[in-house]
Amino acid sequence: MIDKPDVDERALAATVSAAWAVDVAELAFLPVGLDGHAWAYRVDTAHGQRYFLKLRHGAFTRAAVLLPGFLRARGIRQVVAPIDPPGGTGHAFGDYRLLLYPFHDGGSLWSRGLTDRQWTEYGEFLGRLHTVAPSAEVAAALPVETYRSGAGNRLRALSGQAAASPDLGGFWDRYGDALHRLSALVDDLAARVPRGRHVICHADIHPGNLIADGAGPLHVVDWDAPILAPRERDLMFVLSQDFGDHPVDARRADLFRRGYGPWEPDPTTLSYYRGERHLDDVAAFLDSILNSGGGPESRANDLHWLTRIAETVAHPDYAP
Repeated sequence: MIDKPDVDERALAATVSAAWAVDVAELAFLPVGLDGHAWAYRVDTAHGQRYFLKLRHGAFTRAAVLLPGFLRARGIRQVVAPIDPPGGTGHAFGDYRLLLYPFHDGGSLWSRGLTDRQWTEYGEFLGRLHTVAPSAEVAAALPVETYRSGAGNRLRALSGQAAASPDLGGFWDRYGDALHRLSALVDDLAARVPRGRHVICHADIHPGNLIADGAGPLHVVDWDAPILAPRERDLMFVLSQDFGDHPVDARRADLFRRGYGPWEPDPTTLSYYRGERHLDDVAAFLDSILNSGGGPESRANDLHWLTRIAETVAHPDYAP
């Protein structure tokens, strides 16, 4: 979220200090991410250490707390896992929950793109992730793919409000029909997806969630919504042109395959996941603009991404 949360930052610093036994010298708000229920801070300590703090309104899922540490314990070094996570769904701070992570310099690769070596490491990472067998505890915490998206119902529930909105009326006149067609298409694809083998999926593994310092090793963040699903759930982010300013091309796909190994994704499953992601993002951005009470900068950012997706979906050649 790019708007600061309405919290007492002195109390937040004291809570972090007590929960993780660190001497917090400064909390620096980081305007990153598009999740309207989560905020990020850099934590600087009096001893020169640096951490990444995630603040969520409401609880983290049990899988978000448990899975990253489980994966690092199995040697997947790219995973950024919470430090000494409390049991349950995050450390309590009023109506919020907290998780503390190592801080990695360099920033995300959304705008910068991946080097050739990083494309291969991207493949190596997902190849390893998709072969890890979950423990009984992890499997119990992970949701399982059902192909029953609620995004279409959310879109329909918001359509009247969007059409009547001074901020979104013109947008809805231009794109509303295309978005309703997308909802029907996603339902049709869901009915035709072959039920493949489920693996552990990150479920949001685009370049914005890959961090690297220059050409250095990858660090994979934002494990908020992992799922047991076909591998296409993650591979969609690699093969689609929608994610990052330097998306895949034939050469990059070859570099990725060198790391991932031989695979032949199912085209219907890929189409379902691309279309469903577009639909889910549209519903989320509509809801944020109409109902979140965010500031002007946040609303403008949401409208930018909403319009970008809608233009893609409304194009005559669009096919997920």
